[in-house]
Amino acid sequence: MSKLIYLDNSATAFPKPEEVYKFMDNFYRNHGVNPGRSGFDAAIETEEVVHNTRKLLTDLFNGADPNRLTFSYNASDSLNMIIQGLAQKGDHVVTTFLEHNSVLRPLHHLEMDGIIEVTHVMFDEKGYIHPDDIKKAIKRNTKMVVVNHSSNVIGTIQPLAEIGKICKEKGVYFIVDASQSAGAVPIDMKAMNIDVICFTGHKCLMGPTGIGGSYMMEDVPVRYTRYGGTGVRSAVKTHLDEFPYRLEVGTLNVLGVAGLNAGVKWITEQGIENIHRKEMQLWKKLKSGLQNIAGVITYCANGSENQNPVLCFNINGFEAGDVGTMLDVDYNIATRTGLHCAPKVHEGLGTVEIHGTVRFSIGPFNTEEHIDTAIEAVREIAGIRN
Repeated sequence: MSKLIYLDNSATAFPKPEEVYKFMDNFYRNHGVNPGRSGFDAAIETEEVVHNTRKLLTDLFNGADPNRLTFSYNASDSLNMIIQGLAQKGDHVVTTFLEHNSVLRPLHHLEMDGIIEVTHVMFDEKGYIHPDDIKKAIKRNTKMVVVNHSSNVIGTIQPLAEIGKICKEKGVYFIVDASQSAGAVPIDMKAMNIDVICFTGHKCLMGPTGIGGSYMMEDVPVRYTRYGGTGVRSAVKTHLDEFPYRLEVGTLNVLGVAGLNAGVKWITEQGIENIHRKEMQLWKKLKSGLQNIAGVITYCANGSENQNPVLCFNINGFEAGDVGTMLDVDYNIATRTGLHCAPKVHEGLGTVEIHGTVRFSIGPFNTEEHIDTAIEAVREIAGIRN
């Protein structure tokens, strides 16, 4: 069997940099103990890695206080804590048709339970949210605006600074899902007026699965929704108000934090802009190749500005799932097919009824040869019906 061509980086970046594998292995062999719970050397050294990772991510997002960088399982976990910790009876929330189920489902459950009302703003024909549409959707009782920075389906990068300015003027909290953008494009929370950013470690930050988190600016009244051990002030009966303990319960995934530490250092050393530039060169080659194949339909694949290297397509006469199977079995190319946990995007694209699309998503270890092979594979599959 030929070597796997992995084009499913929007799901999980793979492979990871060798530095990530080595650091995780060395760290866990020597420092796989609880951070901050004890005074022996290994525990202190583990806490140093944890705090250093908080600082790396705080600097990456241009935050101020590393203690306000809290870890979780992933972005979905953090988004649930933030949304449920902010929403109160009678609140209104503005979000978009570009959201992942990590936002759609928490909001839907709160709306279904009669706690909040939700407005979903549609994207335009190119895949972008107009800030004015967000502004028009804000009402007197709007508590927060939740926006996916970069779509996991069409890769469009939304104008956060413009949306954040509107939220600031209107006095509503601005929550950003940066699952697909943290580590891929620069994010400046201060300049963009972002109140809370939620991220996952296993995508563009090049860490392992099972680690993510959020950074929260001051004066965001998120209630804690979980209670438990923090390793400090154990005699206090209630959960602790201060950060990072406010949103962290129990023993941290220290192996995940270590991998995230190495991943952030790697992307910083490589240069986020350099990685993105290389990936987008491959994306442009892929887009051009697919759009020149008869019977292939691409979605919101227009210019390369404000775009991440994600491209969805279908082939006339084929189910997306069947195309994905052929790419896997016959060409050893890994893709993602279906609705990509983002049904409203597909509702906007008109692809729900045909069971979604095939998604190619490019990562830092993809090559021109990978792209050439993918284009030729799609050409051959499309030729079956022509």
